Amino acid sequence: MEIQENIVNKVAGSGLITLNLEDFYHKGERVIYDIKDNLFHGLMLREKDFRAFIKEHDWSQYQDKNVGIICSADAIVPTWAYMLLANKLQPYANEVVFGGLETLDAVLFTKALAKINPQEYANERVVVKGCGDIDVPVSAYVEITNLLTPVVKSIMFGEPCSTVPVYKRKD
Repeated sequence: MEIQENIVNKVAGSGLITLNLEDFYHKGERVIYDIKDNLFHGLMLREKDFRAFIKEHDWSQYQDKNVGIICSADAIVPTWAYMLLANKLQPYANEVVFGGLETLDAVLFTKALAKINPQEYANERVVVKGCGDIDVPVSAYVEITNLLTPVVKSIMFGEPCSTVPVYKRKD
């Protein structure tokens, strides 16, 4: 007599919704524009020289890229210089931010998550996936928690088979 065991996938039947933040990753190239290359003697920005550069530079090279503007030198850079750069980059770039790659990724994730309709998760048990191939910034996990907490039944972190409870609504 042969005994057959039925393997039951309890995760599949649990009613959990897995939300993978990697799905919100903007695949566009990320570049940093370092204003240090425009500094006079590496110390300060001269308006006349900078305006000439702004006028002559080929801004189309930033087409569809995500650009973070920084100054890696300890220098005097007036705020208007960053504004001029943003103004010239804006028609070409997908996104322009003040800050490095970490800031750029945080902004890209925040904008992508803002497109979520939290009501689609109303009264659901949600697992926010914790591991993957893309380095998702912590700010994205905070943002999704802020978006979903008012409407979900629960939020967990990790994988459906091994989760850490984050929030559970008291009924």
